[in-house]
Amino acid sequence: MTTTRIQRVERVVIRFAGDSGDGMQLTGDRFTAETATLGNDLATLPNFPAEIRAPQGTLPGVSSFQLQFADHDVLTPGDAPDVLVAMNPAALAANLGDLPRGAILIVDADEFTPRNLHKVGYASNPLDDGTLDSYQLHDLPLTSMTVQALSDQMADPPSRKEAERATNMFALGLLSWLYRRPTEVTEKFLSAKFAATPQLLEANQIAFRAGWAFGETTESFAVSYEVAPAPAPPGSYRNITGNVALAYGLVAAARRSGLQLVLGSYPITPASDILHTLSRLKRFGVTTIQAEDEIAGIGAALGAAYGGALGVTTTSGPGLALKSETIGLAVSLELPLLVVDVQRGGPSTGLPTKTEQADLLQAMFGRNGEAPVPVLAPRSPGDCFDIALEAARIALTYRTPVLLLSDGYLANGSEPWRVPAVEDLPDLHVQFTTKPNATGADGAPTFHPYVRDPITHARPWVIPGTPGLEHRIGGIEKADGTGEISYDPDNHDLMVRLRRAKVDGVSVPALEVDDPGDDAEVLVIGWGSTYGPIAAGARLARATGVRVATAHLRHLNPLPANTGEVLHRYPKVLLPEMNLGQMALLLRARYLVDIVGYNRVRGLPFASAAIADAIAKMATATMANEEVPAR
Repeated sequence: MTTTRIQRVERVVIRFAGDSGDGMQLTGDRFTAETATLGNDLATLPNFPAEIRAPQGTLPGVSSFQLQFADHDVLTPGDAPDVLVAMNPAALAANLGDLPRGAILIVDADEFTPRNLHKVGYASNPLDDGTLDSYQLHDLPLTSMTVQALSDQMADPPSRKEAERATNMFALGLLSWLYRRPTEVTEKFLSAKFAATPQLLEANQIAFRAGWAFGETTESFAVSYEVAPAPAPPGSYRNITGNVALAYGLVAAARRSGLQLVLGSYPITPASDILHTLSRLKRFGVTTIQAEDEIAGIGAALGAAYGGALGVTTTSGPGLALKSETIGLAVSLELPLLVVDVQRGGPSTGLPTKTEQADLLQAMFGRNGEAPVPVLAPRSPGDCFDIALEAARIALTYRTPVLLLSDGYLANGSEPWRVPAVEDLPDLHVQFTTKPNATGADGAPTFHPYVRDPITHARPWVIPGTPGLEHRIGGIEKADGTGEISYDPDNHDLMVRLRRAKVDGVSVPALEVDDPGDDAEVLVIGWGSTYGPIAAGARLARATGVRVATAHLRHLNPLPANTGEVLHRYPKVLLPEMNLGQMALLLRARYLVDIVGYNRVRGLPFASAAIADAIAKMATATMANEEVPAR
């Protein structure tokens, strides 16, 4: 056994990359689970093609999984990898441009055949021609070693083709050794995943252990690395993705409100995992309906809300467009309904597996007539749990549909999440109306469905079939109070203004500002998943002496009451968005502030270094009284 020096480091960014059939997402997920068990803070970025299976070994078929883990607070999955594991030439070609000089590069040398090199346009083998001399290259026969390990240790080894499928587990074992990750989590996972197929279980376990043993005995690595656990408040933690956190938040909201949760949904990337997760939680009073299309999905959810349940529908951008008419109906009916839009790159089918923030204006205005709805956006995967509870609070309190804007980065990314105590969650219980609330023309008690709460403007919520409270409901304009069909111009004007006043009156927390010196010359404001990159970018900028403040919007409609005051407090305001300036448009129009947009629509989250650079340029221009053009 060789003696390997152990070097302690503060943070590491690893990217696993290979063909879409090489199991990179599983490999990254398992390494993440090991890292979470060790207590490091972390953030992940899965990145995979939309095609079910692109041509093997080609650039369109490359799938990757990036993870940053550290002994301190982690805000992003990292701008660039310190370690790239490339399982074939396509993975190398697609990711080498992101790899800094001097970084560790581990490749499966077995896959660098003339045929595979030709597929991605390599005229010569980069492992031999000096192309990779500026990296710490480890060109290892990962596939051959995996096949040999299975052949040597299994009484009934699989075919070579089947054996090669375990190469990702060999790579995982090697990386687990290199970064001193605990292996028990992966061993337990494999035992559960392949319990019904003993041969596959044995093959993957042997490959994983062989990868670890190779790292421990080879002379290829003179150093292994150790990253200490990150400080964290006491509690029970688990690693969680945004989609799973959102699903759990919806269940928690239903339990805290005493209502049945009914999800009406149509599968669509990247929102489908919410449906998948909730379908496994029937024991908590959850009903999931996989509808035949987007319109049927929201129709089922709205019908459930009419029946006294917590109605939820989930979708992504194209599906939100199809749901617009029924959202307008929910506005007219004034029933609580949660609409989750996990944003992706568009327009049309666009980039199904990539992230974007370009549905904001659709969420705000994408309905006929004056149909305002509250709009919220989570800031991190773990925050998806809290935002689901907040969306339910607003919907149930104010009797309104609520739009929740997540995105693909949050949906598929993960982070450690502290499991909250049930007693710490908000009480969301609602009171259904069970008695008449008005007097009829004959003096007898009767029920008027549009008599409003004087504070919230919420109308009564009645479970159908409640004796004496029968009433008409539908999409045609209602008369104030009685709910009868009305074409009266003054009544329509009143109802439109009442529905607007209800949304404007939603109680939301004040906008918080992080300004350490209380003297910043630049404010960076954001919304949704830009929270991590903005905070990390500001951290980098402050380290160079730039005075910068940050603020982040979770409530997009209505905006916090102090938003205008915060924006006017600073000489310059920078707004990074993964769109071409939708929130900047809204804030400029409302508050007449000269906001500078920093815009990227690349299907990827912002790099913190790029935001730090934009902050520095704006600060310099501020001091020089120059303009910074929008990017």
